[in-house]
Amino acid sequence: MRLFRQLVSWALALFLIAMFVQATLSPLPNPSEGSVKFFDPPGANIVFQTIADRTGQTLFEPAGRVLTGALELIAAFFLLLPFTRRLGAVISAAVLGGAVAFHLSPYLGREVPVSLDPASTQTDAGMLFSLAIIMLVASLLVLVVHPGSRD
Repeated sequence: MRLFRQLVSWALALFLIAMFVQATLSPLPNPSEGSVKFFDPPGANIVFQTIADRTGQTLFEPAGRVLTGALELIAAFFLLLPFTRRLGAVISAAVLGGAVAFHLSPYLGREVPVSLDPASTQTDAGMLFSLAIIMLVASLLVLVVHPGSRD
């Protein structure tokens, strides 16, 4: 049973790490414009600029984007190490809980625009919201599944 829990813990942790690294650093070629937290120019990140525009707070873009990206990378690092995996899952759950909360608020919404162009009405059809929920569930599962030192 311990081996099964370790395998599931590793699988969930690697999934979360891959998603966080993709969203912050984007090692894959040709990332979509406005979707990489650390390398988007100020005002170009679709999610955080949408929140900044709808709230009227310039704090969200770029400061909120960079802080969120840093927390995601810290969580990814802690998730990589088995002895700090639960701490990484807690940080991950906190970040993703905030993401889900913003998606449920009028400041972002469940469907995120795919462009900052005001003439465009196209959205992601809730894909980013769904991914945030899946990642939140994975973070919470790591807390439950990861074997402790007494297991």
